[in-house]
Amino acid sequence: MKRTLLIAAFVVLVQPIAPAQQQDVVVDPAPMVDRIFSKWTTATPGCAVGVSAGPRPVLFRAYGMADLEHDVRNTPDTIFEAGSVSKQFTAMAVQLLASEGKLSLDDPVSKYIPELPDYGKPLTIRHMLSHTSGLRDWGSVASIAGWPRTTREYTHAHVLDIVSRQKSLNFDPGTNWSYSNTGFNLAAVIVARVSGMSFAEFSKQRIFQPLGMTRTSWRDDHTRIVKGRAIAYTETNGEYRIEMPFENVHGNGGLLTTVRDLLTWNTNLVSPKVGNAKLIGEMTTVGQFNDGRPLEYGLGFFINDYRGLRNVYHSGSTAGYRAHVNRFPGAMISVAVLCNGSNGDATRTANRVSDVFLGPRLKPAPPAAPAATPPAPLNPPPSADQLNALSGNYWSEEAETVLTAAVDQGALVLKRRPDTVIKMTAIGPDKFRGSIGTVTFMRNASGAISGLSINQDRVWDLRFEKK
Repeated sequence: MKRTLLIAAFVVLVQPIAPAQQQDVVVDPAPMVDRIFSKWTTATPGCAVGVSAGPRPVLFRAYGMADLEHDVRNTPDTIFEAGSVSKQFTAMAVQLLASEGKLSLDDPVSKYIPELPDYGKPLTIRHMLSHTSGLRDWGSVASIAGWPRTTREYTHAHVLDIVSRQKSLNFDPGTNWSYSNTGFNLAAVIVARVSGMSFAEFSKQRIFQPLGMTRTSWRDDHTRIVKGRAIAYTETNGEYRIEMPFENVHGNGGLLTTVRDLLTWNTNLVSPKVGNAKLIGEMTTVGQFNDGRPLEYGLGFFINDYRGLRNVYHSGSTAGYRAHVNRFPGAMISVAVLCNGSNGDATRTANRVSDVFLGPRLKPAPPAAPAATPPAPLNPPPSADQLNALSGNYWSEEAETVLTAAVDQGALVLKRRPDTVIKMTAIGPDKFRGSIGTVTFMRNASGAISGLSINQDRVWDLRFEKK
């Protein structure tokens, strides 16, 4: 059956866009944007895109279907989930309370979250909002335990429970950087405890309503009916299946919004109705490590160079939703892309749309970085006796799970209830790699195996004791 390209053509072109150095040349960007999203059809989910120049929206387009079961099309007013684009709104909520003297970004988190263990090091709200807290990502810990996000109905109570069991941090606060949703979930809890209202209600009253973001809310109850929301999908072997988030944690993600509302938000970052220039400047200025080294992150925003222009941006991914928002302050261009397919690649498409509108102001694109090469397997591999010495049960109180190391067809595997088997590849003495991360077996003073440690991007050195 022939697939038809589906475009909801809601284009607002106050004036055709022309390159900065060629104002006499009239360029219609809509066809170029359409080509970027040409893979979305009546048989697929899709995306919505919005672009503003200064305070004015100059283009809205939508592609593909919001609901494949009921033949509902995406439009620029379709509600998607924005994933980690949400973090900047959480940072704003915290900043509003700070500006009123109700908290300080440099307060210890334990002042508001007594459930947090004492790590013997200052751990502040600012650390959490800049991903320098060292807090393990709670979703990664849950995944190691066998229950990754989207497999259980998680709440903030679950987040607090997982956090309360973490005996150590990834690193001392302020000394390193590791992306952690945990910090932003705890920030949402802090806003609720300090303000005396739910985080969702605080956001509604203090951010969304004042800005006229009428189609924006938090997914604080995943069973709530949301009119105009796109269903999220994942593609496997050419077939789309529903992949919706069914958890109530939010603040790290969980923002339900539209491209139109996101452009309204970006306008507020330039001409504030919510917050003020000083507050927003702090959010959108790169932070520092304890030793003065600069980050590439502010408070809820990445800040970096994009082909010679400063870009304040964030991407997002939750279940089958994908999102990306760029803001180029020097060029006064904002681009928002929201997708309801896991193959949406919102970051790449948002950057390509940005290229259309920024034109000759951009430097040439740098060559693509070579793909990282994973550690090579050991040659020769461990002997049967060496593998058998690693066999046994390993327990983690922090993850509340048992991993069983065993030898299967000459290779080491980790087994986890009820029926998970993870094949491991040896990459060093007592060190293995698998879907669970890098696993290092530890030995005591006499050389006997005493436990194992798991390392991932967002969880460092999670210990399991051999039983």
